[in-house]
Amino acid sequence: MDAARARKLADRIQQVVAEMLERRIKDPRLGFVTVTDTRVTADLSDATVYYTVFGSEAERADTAAALESAKGIIRSEVGRQTGLRHTPGLTFVHDPLPDNARHMNDLFELAKAKDAEIARQAEGAQFAGEADPYRFEEDLDAEAAEEEGEDEPTGRAEHSAR
Repeated sequence: MDAARARKLADRIQQVVAEMLERRIKDPRLGFVTVTDTRVTADLSDATVYYTVFGSEAERADTAAALESAKGIIRSEVGRQTGLRHTPGLTFVHDPLPDNARHMNDLFELAKAKDAEIARQAEGAQFAGEADPYRFEEDLDAEAAEEEGEDEPTGRAEHSAR
């Protein structure tokens, strides 16, 4: 099948599911749900709906149970509004992206604090050796000139003069 058609269908399914959760599904177990993404297989037989829930782990579990129980009603509405001959099966999956993003932000804050601590410790630090241990071109030229002056003549100049 056409990938563009699958993307359009996924977008439409996402809209229908979000509308259903907002207006028509009145399950008390359903928490504050946001539909984040929908993906449809290439043969349009299955749709995976990704969602997030604002709240605790218990509220996530309750919302997952509510979505599972309302799956048939939501699927029939998706079929009615999309006009497909065969309505794709729906699978609801909790989207870990916001949790992962929160964890990454925590890690960035920890790294920032460690960097600040290292910078604070390095404020009055002195170099253990030279301040700039790298050799530069002018240093090499000076050393070469010193070595030429210290070496004994090889006698080549004498041979070329003859």
